[in-house]
Amino acid sequence: MQNDISQTTIRIAQILINELKLDDVTPETFDPDLDLVDEVGVDSMDLATVALVLRDEYGIRIDEDDYPKLTTVRIIAEYITNKLRSDD
Repeated sequence: MQNDISQTTIRIAQILINELKLDDVTPETFDPDLDLVDEVGVDSMDLATVALVLRDEYGIRIDEDDYPKLTTVRIIAEYITNKLRSDD
């Protein structure tokens, strides 16, 4: 379980880095506890784009009502892991 979250965390960081074109960090060095809005500069359009990429990659739907709760990469990873687990 922990390994799944770690892999998911790195993959989400990679998606954010690619979508936001953050050239100065890698998925392995991206702090998963950074506040995406206040510390990374993610806006609502960025988050919507990332949600679409995650939907395609993991086959889950992220409700727009949940966007405000997804404040860090770690929280997104936990959200995805819980969604995948609830679909079993």
